[in-house]
Amino acid sequence: MPRIPPDVSATARSNTVPKRRSFIAFPCVKLAQILRSYYNPFHVHCGPVIGTAGFALMTRKQNHDPYAPVAKNPVLVARLPMWRSKLIVILVFAAFASLIGRALWVQIVNRDFYVEQGQKRYQRTIELDATRGRIVDRHGAMLAVSLATYEIWASPKLLDEAAHAPLAKLLDMPRAELTRRVSGDKSFVLLKRQVDAQTAAHIDKLDLAGITRIADSKRFYPEGEAAAHVVGFTDIEDNGQEGIELSANELLAGQPGEREVIRDRLGRVISDTRPLTPAQNGATVHLTIDRRIQQLAYAQLKTAVAKHSAQAGSVVVLDARNGEILALANYPSFDPNDRARLTGQQLRNRAVVDTFEPGSTIKPLVVALSLDRGLVRPDSMIDTAPGWYRIGPNVVHDTSNHGRMTIAEALQKSSNIALAKLALNLPAETIWDKYQEYGLGRAPQLTFPGVAAGRVRPFARWRPIEQATMAYGYGLSTSLLQIAQVYTAYAGDGTLHPVSLMTDPARSAARGDRQRVTTPATAAAIRSMLEMATGAGGTGRAANVDGYRVGGKTGTARKQVGATYAKNRYRSLFVGMAPMSDPRLIVAVMIDDPAGRAFYGGTVAGPVFSAVTGGALQLLGVPPDAPVTAPATAATHAPDV
Repeated sequence: MPRIPPDVSATARSNTVPKRRSFIAFPCVKLAQILRSYYNPFHVHCGPVIGTAGFALMTRKQNHDPYAPVAKNPVLVARLPMWRSKLIVILVFAAFASLIGRALWVQIVNRDFYVEQGQKRYQRTIELDATRGRIVDRHGAMLAVSLATYEIWASPKLLDEAAHAPLAKLLDMPRAELTRRVSGDKSFVLLKRQVDAQTAAHIDKLDLAGITRIADSKRFYPEGEAAAHVVGFTDIEDNGQEGIELSANELLAGQPGEREVIRDRLGRVISDTRPLTPAQNGATVHLTIDRRIQQLAYAQLKTAVAKHSAQAGSVVVLDARNGEILALANYPSFDPNDRARLTGQQLRNRAVVDTFEPGSTIKPLVVALSLDRGLVRPDSMIDTAPGWYRIGPNVVHDTSNHGRMTIAEALQKSSNIALAKLALNLPAETIWDKYQEYGLGRAPQLTFPGVAAGRVRPFARWRPIEQATMAYGYGLSTSLLQIAQVYTAYAGDGTLHPVSLMTDPARSAARGDRQRVTTPATAAAIRSMLEMATGAGGTGRAANVDGYRVGGKTGTARKQVGATYAKNRYRSLFVGMAPMSDPRLIVAVMIDDPAGRAFYGGTVAGPVFSAVTGGALQLLGVPPDAPVTAPATAATHAPDV
């Protein structure tokens, strides 16, 4: 086949190439053109090669002479502009620099952040719960303790639907409720807390996939409703809500521990990352309460409230020697182990938070003050005839005309007129100061929630009638606990003891907060008068205790409804001590709004005092100081007031 002349155009030459060579060469040339159009580094290195190969195939002699000369291809002589090459180099360098910078940022500058984020995905801090401390009485008897229970958790993806019915039955919950809880998107859901050990064991026997139990605890109160207002209760998170559980919550709670672990994607613990910090369990709180006396007081109070169809009642029992609270009972009460139907009336700790006009139980204060100032003696005579006494436009009445009688008899028969005359012979400021010394108008120093202070109006605002009525318990307000504390001064040498509910050895040793409010001689005189009040002719005969000499003061205070006093609604009170030879106990009783004809303090509250005091003295092993006799039946006696 003849050669193609050298001056023949490229187009002509290409047209003479056999078709089988065009099939290979043409794509190579096109590819080279495409690569060149994008000006990328691949074009610089590969484009000329591909283009040369294609052009060579197209310009070979038709006789396939391997040594035939090849015409120059324009692609082979193409060159990139210098600025484009520099730009490519700069871009490549910038890319590598950014990668290096990012690596430095992640590995060095912001290392702690990314380490923390990584740890969050697998490392967990598990809080180790501290066991809540116990509450015990003065003898170590249990009043509150934490029992081991369990939380039941479920993994919805693993829990079979057929297991819903038996599981719901064991958990005492509707099947629909259980199904609803495990129907969400959560990987782990809580089914129930505080499940007892027996129920948890039955669940384990079912061997259900996706069910896990976690250790938990539940507070248990052995004394139930008898000590509910003292001990209080906790919520489901074990935080104190009422009573000692609240006031001593910090002591009881302890300090939780910590455990840092690594978990896998299924939440299983693989290993610990550091030694665990053990939990510090809560302290045991020792109360001054005597569980036996507490049960006795509550039982007698409950019986009396039911007997007189009263709204409520309270009993406070103090150790006369130091002011320690041996019992503090209220009715209505509640079961702290089952609070599903708890009401506000049941929850109210009336002996501590309720204030009211104390009535005649406050009369010994003004008598003692008059004795201390030398204005009268126990045998001084005072005239109460004709049974009423006018003070300006107001009139003070006694239940009957007692005529002339001694100061001791005036307290025995609870004469309002005698006390009004004594009060008006004293400066108002002197009476107010003495009430303050006794703690009236100030909250007792008791670590307990809701302790009431009561109220005594400033003396500068007293009118003569108010000065008189405050002497026999109207125009001021106190709590039952405050009244019981007042009587600690008369049980001993005239020293007022602070009340306490938790044992405190340091405080018991120092007793620096005691205050002498009257002289020992006056205290002894008041004790003698109080003993007369429970004897023949006194208002508190129903408070007597066989085998023991007792003394006390009755009180019957009208209840205030709105701005006026109700005619047929009362609070019946009795406060006393025993045995009178060496007082060991002070017992205060209040029955709120008794129904029926019996409403006087001596009739309603006196028998409760008798039962509680007699039983408590026997429990404490206090020897009798009087012969056991039949109940007295005096022909004449003073009316209960």
